[in-house]
Amino acid sequence: MRPTPLCLSLALAAGCQPIEKRTPLDSAVSARPPVDTTAPAVASPPASSPATPAPIPAALSATRILTVVGFLTPESVLHDAGQDIYFVSNINGSPTAKDNNGFISRVRPDGAIENLKFIEGGKNGVTLHAPKGLAVQGDTLWVADIDVVRSFDAKTGAPRDSVSLAAQGAVFLNDIAIAQTGALYITDTGIKFDDVGNVLHPGPDRIFRIGAPPDRQVTVAVRGDSLGRPNGIALDSVGKRFIVVSFGGRSVLAWKPGDKAPSVIAKGAGAFDGVVFAGGKLLVSSWSDSTVSSYETGQEVKVITGVPSPADIGYDAKRNRVLVPILAGNRVEIWQLQ
Repeated sequence: MRPTPLCLSLALAAGCQPIEKRTPLDSAVSARPPVDTTAPAVASPPASSPATPAPIPAALSATRILTVVGFLTPESVLHDAGQDIYFVSNINGSPTAKDNNGFISRVRPDGAIENLKFIEGGKNGVTLHAPKGLAVQGDTLWVADIDVVRSFDAKTGAPRDSVSLAAQGAVFLNDIAIAQTGALYITDTGIKFDDVGNVLHPGPDRIFRIGAPPDRQVTVAVRGDSLGRPNGIALDSVGKRFIVVSFGGRSVLAWKPGDKAPSVIAKGAGAFDGVVFAGGKLLVSSWSDSTVSSYETGQEVKVITGVPSPADIGYDAKRNRVLVPILAGNRVEIWQLQ
């Protein structure tokens, strides 16, 4: 396999790996039933009875059930629950080149690629250079693309809208989260690459906000070195905050609109990329040790190991699966949570 510029510059300790083709399994994998929090309380035993210790919750584990090959620098995987389909963003070359050759794939939950180039730069009026983070809102698919956020019809792939952040000096738009108001929050990792593939950090580190329709006003929500080259971002609807993970540090961060800086809620291996909530569990991918780990208790618990260059992970709540794009390996691995 010919190494891509992105593989040479971003793979850290993980080089490009040969692609291993596996046999897809049946997609009908049942999700774990939700915990019933409405059950009536149990009466306390008499004082003379010994106290029953609370059960220790089982550690989260995962099993790889599918490997889907044939992508070109896959950066993000998103489950569109409405259509029950997986979207995969393909950078297809340099992550900063405005070459209009990026594309988005549609993959069925059984691992079959329904349409490799469902949305393709340079075709059907589409401009798409190096697509990274994805977010879906109704039937609209939002995509971070260097210094522009673009939207497409999630069912047809037709282009809908684009919001340029070039005037604000956006450098490396990376991931997208959608607030309950419909506003978009986009991380800017602030990195570039020189002619021979070295990573530069001109900065600044920022999170942009694009207002909900109809205004779509662009503002800087937060900026500063404390963001540590922000990469993945996810809405914590329970905590009414955003979780942000740092590619340039070891911190898992929490931030609320209006706060001048994020707070550190956990530390881990670092070189973090994707972050998702999976059935109440906070999962984060790390390039440093090729893992996906759980952090909801503030402590790192490794759930998935042996995944080199794990980029912007997704979660299929219907089947309780973690979707891991192996950026340097041009494949997506699907892991069943237990």
